[in-house]
Amino acid sequence: MEWLSYSTPLLQGAWVTIQLTVYSTILGAFFAFAFGIGKLSTNWLIKGVSIGLIEIFRGTSLLVQLFWLYFALPLLGQAIGVDLRLPPVVAGTLALSLNIGAYGAEVVRGAIQAVPPTQHEAAKALDFTPRQVLWRISLPQAIPEMMPSFGNLAVQNLKDTALVSLISLGDLAFRAEQIRNFTQDSVTVYTLLLFMYFGMALVLTAIMKLLERSVGRWRAGRT
Repeated sequence: MEWLSYSTPLLQGAWVTIQLTVYSTILGAFFAFAFGIGKLSTNWLIKGVSIGLIEIFRGTSLLVQLFWLYFALPLLGQAIGVDLRLPPVVAGTLALSLNIGAYGAEVVRGAIQAVPPTQHEAAKALDFTPRQVLWRISLPQAIPEMMPSFGNLAVQNLKDTALVSLISLGDLAFRAEQIRNFTQDSVTVYTLLLFMYFGMALVLTAIMKLLERSVGRWRAGRT
């Protein structure tokens, strides 16, 4: 069966895709909390920077962000005498994580603001500092509410990794296109590609569901 000969390069590309997804999702979660909490800050500088980054990365194309980091940033570095060249995997991970972080920031902000005001009033009555209110009151209640949305963002991030093939990073989409160009067997190659992405999305969804249940049990243990 001819499609079996495609398995080795496709699996190699799938491994790159998995690594990109894991790295960018974890880093994206960090950006989501940093931007989301920053947007709620009373410090105008932190709030302004957070809002600016959220709007830039939500309001521009991920493909353009990827090209800017990989192609334009080195040219900017040359102009100022600094080497700003990024390896393809770094440029891809950074673009994906900033993009998912910008969308995730609104999830974080909304979940934190959804915590009942009476909780904040009770914390103030107990003389909690704003930082203690955030870490002991708001986040423990908000994080479980964020998990379903974060699961959707993680799956979307997995699908978005296909764009890194355009900067010659050997992910699943890049390997599939190489095979298609060599064999002209578009039906088989793209069908395999479709099912491989679908399979990875199912696994990722299951992982996020398990994580969601774990967070739910953690929250229940705190109450």
